[in-house]
Amino acid sequence: MRLDKFLKVSRLIKRRTVAKEVAEHEKIIVNGQVKKPAYSVKVGDIIEISLYNHHYKARVLSVPEGNVRKDDAETLYEIIEGN
Repeated sequence: MRLDKFLKVSRLIKRRTVAKEVAEHEKIIVNGQVKKPAYSVKVGDIIEISLYNHHYKARVLSVPEGNVRKDDAETLYEIIEGN
């Protein structure tokens, strides 16, 4: 699954267009490297997001096939650190 879509489906970022813009402005780091919105997310990836005045670091626990219910979104990742 594409990085921008994963961020939207997992609800780490509310909208896919915002996730795409943030990635294009090099505000998303995966496993220590800046990644484009088309990066293919894998289980175990560490995603760092710098959005506005917030910084999040999350580990990918699972990558869904399609959309996910709101209640299940939190099962896709675990927050390692964040404010």
